[in-house]
Amino acid sequence: MEFESRIDLSDLQEAVANIRAEIGKIIIGQQNTIDLLLTAIFADGHVLLEGVPGVAKTLTAKLLAKTISTDFSRIQFTPDMMPSDVLGTAIFNPKTAEFDFKKGPIFSNIILIDEINRSPAKTQAALFEVMEERQITNSGTTYPMSFPFLVMATQNPIEQEGTYRLPEAQLDRFLFKIIINYPSYQEEVQILQGNHTRSSAASSNPVELINSILTPAQLTALREKVRQSIVDIKILEYIAKIIHETRNSKFIYLGASPRASVALLNASKALAAIRGRDFVTPEDVQELTPAVLRHRIILTPEKEMEGSTPEDIIAQILQKIEVPR
Repeated sequence: MEFESRIDLSDLQEAVANIRAEIGKIIIGQQNTIDLLLTAIFADGHVLLEGVPGVAKTLTAKLLAKTISTDFSRIQFTPDMMPSDVLGTAIFNPKTAEFDFKKGPIFSNIILIDEINRSPAKTQAALFEVMEERQITNSGTTYPMSFPFLVMATQNPIEQEGTYRLPEAQLDRFLFKIIINYPSYQEEVQILQGNHTRSSAASSNPVELINSILTPAQLTALREKVRQSIVDIKILEYIAKIIHETRNSKFIYLGASPRASVALLNASKALAAIRGRDFVTPEDVQELTPAVLRHRIILTPEKEMEGSTPEDIIAQILQKIEVPR
């Protein structure tokens, strides 16, 4: 499938290069993670970051947020947190004898939710409406979120005490689940060198070293270019086959929803644009399928007991389906 580029993506590529350079001042390696986060930003999707403590999940999210000149809010989830602590609450105003709505920290543009699996189901469920519809409803009044609105949440897969499993309905609202692994030996040496040579002020608050690259208006314009990407009917059929296979695999107890199909399509368009193309290739789809599907499928108990992972089954599905050419 050959297309001539018809959209000028030079400004998008310049923005991506500048954001990578800014984050690279602090973060060593993790290129795949950064590419996926950038893809999510241009695809207008929420992201779940999973990794053991100390692999810079929170720092990476904070640095990326700083590259966009917009409001940022960080919410630390705890077992005693209530929905009103996140969304806001109605407070009685004695002067007017009416209730005034006091907005919570979710009313921001880029929201980092640290350790999202530390809060009980009631608080996690409070995010359902705001993540899907970009609005919250309180006492019959709807409050829309301002643009852009992006939730980046972190969770620790190892620690079980005091944590609550995220419901499938909430997981489905995340565009990607990104796994952040330990750095390589060479990357760890570079991390130590950078920390050793950085000034004490910069080490204590590295976010201050990051410059803003994009305004909300520029982000809107770039997202519009992403939406205009060419997607051949064969690519659409390829995406549909992948998702359909998750519902018919004997190894999968719960397959992916149509929301996953749309997520894979939008993410593929964004990744293609980041790579300088205004058309989607099968390779774009293949590269993003694990991040889009790993949190949306549940393996059968037999497969889990065998030690299989969602990534293993996703790889088998991709191998099984014929790649369009």
